[in-house]
Amino acid sequence: MNGPTKLTLLRIALIPFILIFSYMDSPWNSWVSLAIFLIASLTDWLDGYLARKNNQITMLGKLLDPLADKLLVLTAFLVILEHRFVPAWLVIFMIGREMAITGLRAFLAAERIVLAAGQTGKWKMTFQVIALSFLFVGGVSDIFLKIGLYAAYAALLLSLVSAYLYVAKFWALLGEKIMAEQNQKGSQKHGQSDR
Repeated sequence: MNGPTKLTLLRIALIPFILIFSYMDSPWNSWVSLAIFLIASLTDWLDGYLARKNNQITMLGKLLDPLADKLLVLTAFLVILEHRFVPAWLVIFMIGREMAITGLRAFLAAERIVLAAGQTGKWKMTFQVIALSFLFVGGVSDIFLKIGLYAAYAALLLSLVSAYLYVAKFWALLGEKIMAEQNQKGSQKHGQSDR
């Protein structure tokens, strides 16, 4: 339980506060929700930076970090959807993609293989944060709403590209594991026949 992992857990702990302030009847509620969302998003960059700098990259961190990202972003998208600032189909695609990738990661984790986030996935997360930041205050200005929507479409495109890359990497890692197991069985049989 190192510093970067604690920051990841803090990101998860901040999610309910986004919900609480989103439903409060106050002219400042969207700005407060935005501030909490940005602080939570900052922990995503900070925990990765600290983990690399201090050589504190752990298996737990590799599993928790993308999960925390997904919880944060999907919660924010659902809040925005309720305010009708984004089309439902876009949020459904985002949720479907995240669930599929989480399923692949869970399957590989059961096989003791960690599927780390790729560069395209990180760009997708960046555009999601930009989109959600503007959409949180989409009711304040049409300009904010338009910028948020364009960034959300860019995030969707990147999410589809990164999903394709994750699936390709998934099959490659699974293939490597199967080949390694077959080679190990073959060498064991060969060892037994030598006796």
